Amino acid sequence: MPLCSRRDFIKASMSSLSWFLIPEEVLGLFQDSTPIKFGLISDLHGEIIHDADLRLSVFLEEMAKEKPDARIQLGDFATPDPKFHHLIQSFNRPSGKHFHVLGNHDSDGGYSVDEVCRAYGMESSYYSVEIAGIRMIFLNGNDPGSPSHRGGYPSYIGREQQAWLTDQLDKATKPVLILSHQPIAGIYTIDNAEEIQRILSRFAAKILLAVNGHAHVDQTLRVGGVNYLHLNSASYYWVGNNLAHLSLTPELHQQYPAIQNTCPYEEVLFSTLTIEPTVGKVTVKGKKTRWIGPSPLELGYSILSPEQQKMHVMPQISDRVF
Repeated sequence: MPLCSRRDFIKASMSSLSWFLIPEEVLGLFQDSTPIKFGLISDLHGEIIHDADLRLSVFLEEMAKEKPDARIQLGDFATPDPKFHHLIQSFNRPSGKHFHVLGNHDSDGGYSVDEVCRAYGMESSYYSVEIAGIRMIFLNGNDPGSPSHRGGYPSYIGREQQAWLTDQLDKATKPVLILSHQPIAGIYTIDNAEEIQRILSRFAAKILLAVNGHAHVDQTLRVGGVNYLHLNSASYYWVGNNLAHLSLTPELHQQYPAIQNTCPYEEVLFSTLTIEPTVGKVTVKGKKTRWIGPSPLELGYSILSPEQQKMHVMPQISDRVF
């Protein structure tokens, strides 16, 4: 489809949404015109939020209606603690393909990466599969060895994984979707974000989109010819101990003490990503809700500027078209 007509189509049919064009080279890699759909959810945080079961069930009910080619959770879902097994089983149980990304909090409680992978049913902490004509590359941003690590959780993609990623991209003959927990671009990136950006930019003509969770923000950007999407948390925005406050009942705060360090979302957030090869369009169907209690801005949250908060720290996943 000519570039100008693609622009006209998107402007005419989706004028209310923000959008980016997918490179023509990527469109040439599609071998089928059938639309492809993925269900995405990130940062459920079953160990923190009081109603994780309900939030997950709403997502799964919507996926049963949408019937995506695969459903994907982008990390910080739940630890292997037996009390969270039902969440993992609920995500894995329904028919259809499902995939996990390893989050930094999934190993909280002293669990190893291998233990988390076994609990989720992952063969490796990073891997690649082909689904419905899309090469999906799942990255692990929790590698040790970052030269700039100054404490806290590792946030790094090491040399071995970089070599594997480069090889996967070099060999890819189908459009590529990159999935990670930690951001590669934008807010709260991995330590060696620029290094990974350079790798992806070398293969920008093959990459549809790079999607991440972790930051609990609603953000898109384009770096080095690659479109990046931050998928917001299913549950809340973290504000920390200094802004601890009560937004729920005293009983719930006593049972789930970490909630006081969050600004919870009233309803679960998730997204459906639809790829339409014939018109060169990738649509993000988002969801909006409200804060429970005060917002980070109202609490005086200052790690991000007020301008950034008004743009990105909102209880929503925006509708978008790429």
